[in-house]
Amino acid sequence: MADAANVHLVVGDEELLASRAVAGIVAAAKAADADAEVRQYEAGSLVPGELAEMLSPSLFGGNRVLVVRAAQDAKKDVIAALVGYAKSPEPDVTLVLQHSGGAKGKALVDGLKAAKATVTAVVKITRARERVEFVTAEVRRLGGRANEDAAEALIAAVGTDLRDLVAACSQLVADTGGTIDRKIVARYYQGKAEVSGFQVADAAMVGDVAGALEALRWALHIGVDPVPIADALADGIRTVARVASAGRGNSYQIAGNLGMPAWKVERAQRQARGWTADALVDAMRVAAECNAAVKGGSDDREYALERAVFAVAAARQGGGGAR
Repeated sequence: MADAANVHLVVGDEELLASRAVAGIVAAAKAADADAEVRQYEAGSLVPGELAEMLSPSLFGGNRVLVVRAAQDAKKDVIAALVGYAKSPEPDVTLVLQHSGGAKGKALVDGLKAAKATVTAVVKITRARERVEFVTAEVRRLGGRANEDAAEALIAAVGTDLRDLVAACSQLVADTGGTIDRKIVARYYQGKAEVSGFQVADAAMVGDVAGALEALRWALHIGVDPVPIADALADGIRTVARVASAGRGNSYQIAGNLGMPAWKVERAQRQARGWTADALVDAMRVAAECNAAVKGGSDDREYALERAVFAVAAARQGGGGAR
């Protein structure tokens, strides 16, 4: 008899990752035996008699891969049969059970773990930092490369659904040759004001005037309204000021204290280099004046934004004023 390594439990509520984990196990079994037969079942519709038949040795020999979806819906007698089977599985059967996690059907999870089944956990991604890591890893899996700034921009543009992010990563890698940065994300998702606006702010906060102006002119050229750009600039300055005032420390601890994502804290910590407290006060004044101008006090809102970019750069360099 085979040991319980032939029995796989994929447990967790992240649907995309669970599907990938199951597909990976099936692919490995097929790689070991290209002729292995693959069958799929829904746990809720299984009965013990059918289960015994599908797990019994094949009359014709050969390896089999049996995938049981939604294992949390299995009935009590089916759970008992599955746990019993896992203690002494057939050598020519790879059994894969996908369970959504949680309390429902927990007896099956506990029983399979006790039987030493191979367990793969796929916990739902909820933290912003984990989503950034997921995007960079996904691009790398597709043969491309994306830094954290690009990943943050893509999440801002597409949203947090993993399937949408995977589709976007695939498109960008296929269309760009694989090297993805914020400019590329902004170009592909040019209707997203927040991407263009934060790109302007990020460049301005590190003193990259040319980059900030290029991003600003591109955003205005494609029709992004000046208001969200001004808001993004103000938000960027406020974030750096808050993080800088929090002092040095672990980004996750600071994030918890400030109520913001850890990746945003880490980015602000990088951007804070070169800024003094007085310079940040000057920059916040610039942002306030820019917002007032853009939201109704200026006849030329685009010029007000350009002037703010120069003024933020001047504040960072110690000039403290507009040019």
